[in-house]
Amino acid sequence: MVVVSSAWNGHLPVQSLPEKNSSQSAPLDELALAEIKSAILAKLTLAIGKEAAHATKHDWYKASALALRDRIVHRWLVSEKESYDAGRKRVYYLSLEFLIGRLFTDSLNNMGLLAQFDAALGDLGVGLNDLRKCEPDAALGNGGLGRLAACFMESMATLEIPAYGYGIRYDYGLFRQIINHGWQQEFPDKWLSFGNPWELQRPEVVYQVKFGGHVDQVTDAKGYTRAVWTPGETVQAIAYDTPIVGWRGEHVNALRLWSARAPDPLLIDVFNTGDYLGATAHEARAEAICKFLYPNDESPAGRELRLRQEYFFVSASLQDLIKRHLDSDGQIRNLAKKAAIQLNDTHPSLAVAELMRLLVDVHGLRWDDAWQITVATLSYTNHTLLPEALETWPLDLFQRTLPRHLEIIYRINEVHLGLAEARSPGDIEFRASVSLIDEKAGRRVRMGHLAFIGSHRVNGVSAMHSDLMKETVFHDLNFLYPGRITNKTNGITFRRWLTLANPGLTELVRSVAGDEVLDDPTRLERLEAFAGDSAFQQQFRSVKHRNKVALARLIGERNNIRIDPSALFDVQIKRIHEYKRQLLNVLETIALYQAIKDEPNRDWVPRVKIFAGKAAASYRYAKLIIKLINDVAEVVNNDASIGGKLKVVFLADYNVSLAEVIIPAADLSEQISTAGMEASGTGNMKLALNGALTIGTLDGANIEIRDLVGPENIAIFGMEALEVVARRAQGLDATDVINRSPQLANAIRAIDSGVFSPDDRARFASVAHALRHLDHYMVSADFDSYYEAQRGIDARWRAGSAWTRAGILNVARMAWFSSDRTIREYAEEIWNVPTKPATQPSPARQAG
Repeated sequence: MVVVSSAWNGHLPVQSLPEKNSSQSAPLDELALAEIKSAILAKLTLAIGKEAAHATKHDWYKASALALRDRIVHRWLVSEKESYDAGRKRVYYLSLEFLIGRLFTDSLNNMGLLAQFDAALGDLGVGLNDLRKCEPDAALGNGGLGRLAACFMESMATLEIPAYGYGIRYDYGLFRQIINHGWQQEFPDKWLSFGNPWELQRPEVVYQVKFGGHVDQVTDAKGYTRAVWTPGETVQAIAYDTPIVGWRGEHVNALRLWSARAPDPLLIDVFNTGDYLGATAHEARAEAICKFLYPNDESPAGRELRLRQEYFFVSASLQDLIKRHLDSDGQIRNLAKKAAIQLNDTHPSLAVAELMRLLVDVHGLRWDDAWQITVATLSYTNHTLLPEALETWPLDLFQRTLPRHLEIIYRINEVHLGLAEARSPGDIEFRASVSLIDEKAGRRVRMGHLAFIGSHRVNGVSAMHSDLMKETVFHDLNFLYPGRITNKTNGITFRRWLTLANPGLTELVRSVAGDEVLDDPTRLERLEAFAGDSAFQQQFRSVKHRNKVALARLIGERNNIRIDPSALFDVQIKRIHEYKRQLLNVLETIALYQAIKDEPNRDWVPRVKIFAGKAAASYRYAKLIIKLINDVAEVVNNDASIGGKLKVVFLADYNVSLAEVIIPAADLSEQISTAGMEASGTGNMKLALNGALTIGTLDGANIEIRDLVGPENIAIFGMEALEVVARRAQGLDATDVINRSPQLANAIRAIDSGVFSPDDRARFASVAHALRHLDHYMVSADFDSYYEAQRGIDARWRAGSAWTRAGILNVARMAWFSSDRTIREYAEEIWNVPTKPATQPSPARQAG
C-alpha cells in the first residue's frame, strides 16, 4: 500500500498493479509464477499443438489467454451459482454493438494477475506487451454506443449484478478503414482469422428465429381464437459466450453473442443436380445476418438485412432469457420480478413486439397480462435527438418480414391511440404524432415510439439530452406518459481508461491518493491539493510527455509524419458525422495555417491536429470530409515555410486500442458538436480523465463536465441549443457571418478554389457551397467563436503552470463520470436490483 503523507515528496513509487487482497501485494510468489508458467506451457502443447521452440508470438498469446481464461471460468461458474442459489433478479442488456477492445491485459488487470503473467512470460522469454499486440480488437461495434455497452458490462460485473449482455457475433464487424490517397476505403475486418480464445461456443444453445410466411386465426376446442404464425423461413441462432470480468475478479458475467446458420446447411437433392451454388444459397442468406455490422441500407436488400439482423438477435435473446427464467423460477408471470431488460438505443426495440408474441402466442397469457409484464420488464435508453436515427420501417417490408409482429404492433397502437384520444379528445394531429404508424412518410413503423410505449422507463444519457427529449423527439409521448423519461448520464470504466491506458498517470495518482483510488474514484479529489505544487506539476508533465512520445512514434510508423512531442496535441477522435463538426475543426486548421503563413515569424504555439474516426460506408459527405482533412494535411505538412508549427494527422482504422494510445497523450479534447445534437459523449470523459482540457459547446455531457471541473478549466464556445434553433428558423444561409469574418471567408475560398485539391479544383465545391448557403450544423455560424476560443487555448498553453494546473484539476474532478456510478443509478432507479455496497466517500468529501 502507498502511505499518503501530508506533504508529497515529489517521487513516483515503483509498484506493480494491486492484487486481490493484501496478502497478494507482497513480492511475487515463486510457486504462483511456476504454476502460471506451467499452465501456459500446457496450453501451448495441448491446445495449440506447438513446442515452445517453434511457437510464434500468436501461439504464445493464445496459450496465455487460454491459461487466463481457465482462471476466469472458475470465478464465472461460482458467480453464476451464487446468484441462482440466492434467487437474484438478473439484468439483460440488449445492444447491437459491444466495442470491447482487447481483453487480454484488461482481464489480467481486473483479475489482479498483470504482474504475475508479465513475470511468468518474461521467464519464458516472451514479452507481455508483444503478446498484447497479437490480439485484434473485437469488431463488434462502431463508436460510443458500443463502447458504452462494454463499459456498462464491466461495471455490472464490478458491482456484482448478475447480468447477460446480448448481441451479434459479427464475422467482420463494421469494416476495416484504409486511407488510400486521402479517401476512406472499406475492407472486411477479419478479427476472427486466428480464432477467438475468449469465447466458448454453446452448440447446445440453439433457438429458431422465424421470418416471413403468413398468420392464421385459429379457434381451439374451447372457443378461444389465437394467432398461428406459419413462417416462410427459419434461421438458427447459435450462442457464443465471452466472460466479462469485474474489478478484482470478484464477479464474472457473460456476453452472449449470436451467430446465424440455416437448419440444413446443404440441400443434397439440389446439390446432386449440379446446382452447387443453389444448394447452399439458403445457408448464405442465413449467414448474411451476422456478416457485417450496419449493412448499407440504401438498397431494399440492405434495409431488409438490417431488419433481419435486429429481429434475429432480439428473438434469440428473449427466447434464451425466458428459458433461463423458467428453469430457475418456473412461473412466466414472475418475469418482471426476476428479469430487467435494457434496450440500448432503438435497434432492439422489436423486443416489445417479440416479448408480447412469446407471452401471448407461446406461453398462452392474456393480452392485458402480457402487456403489463412487458412494460414492467423493459426499459429503453435513447441515444439520439436526430429523427433520422430513430429507425422507421416501411409497412410493406415489415409485413413481408415479420407479419405477426405487425399485427401485434397494430393492436398495441389501437389501445395506445385510445389513450391519446382520451387525453386530447378530437386532436387528430396529436394522435398522428404519437401513433406507432407514421402515415405522413409513406406509412412506416416508428421504432422509437414502440420502444417508448413498451418500456416503463425511458432514459436519456445526459441531463441536457434527457430534457431535450421531452421538448423534441418525444414531446407528445412525454405528455401522454408523464414521468416515464428519466436521466442516466453516461460513464466510463476507469479500470480501462486510466489504470490500463495510462499507467504512468495511475502511478502518479496513487502516490498522492493511495491505492484506495483504484477502488474508489472519489479519491481522485486528493489531487486538488497538489494542483499548484510545482514538483507535482513537473511529474504530471513528464507523464504526459512520455505518452506523447509514444503517440508521436506511432504516428511516425503509421503515417510517416514526424511530429514534435512538445507541441500542443489537439485531438478529435470520434465517428465522422456532420453534427460532430470535424469540418469546423479543419476549417479552423486552414485559417490557422493561413495566419501562420502570413506571419511566419510570430511566436506561434506549435500544434498537432490529430483526427481519427470512420464514416459510414454510404455517408458520402462524411467521406468527403475525411478526404478534405487528408488533403489539408498533405499541403500543411509539406509546407516548409511554416517551420513545422502546424501538423495535421488522420489516423486510420480508429478502434479501442488506438484510443488507448491517443487519449493519454492528448492535451486538448475537441468536443465541438452542434449544440443540442450530441446526446452525451464518452470520449469527452476519457480525455478529461487523462488530463486533457476540453474545448467544446454546451452540448451533451460537456455541460456536466463544465459544472464539475469548473468553467475556468474548460473552454466553452458557440451557440447554445435554443440559439441554434432560432438561427435555423431564420434560414441556413451563412453569407452574413462570412462577410463579417475575413478568416472564415479566406478559409472557404481556399477550399473552393482548389488550394488543397490542385488535381481536382472542384472536389470540395459542395463543401464550400454548404458552408455558405446550407449551414444546418452551424459550422460557419460558430466559426468566429471557435477561432477565438482556440486563440484563448494558445494563451493558456503559453502560461505553462496554469495549463498544467487545469489539467490536474480535470483529473481530480472526474470521479462522478465513472460507469459504476451510472450503473448503480440504473440498478436502483430502473432495474430494481441490489448492487455491491458502495465504497465509503473519502474523508474530505464527508467533511464537505
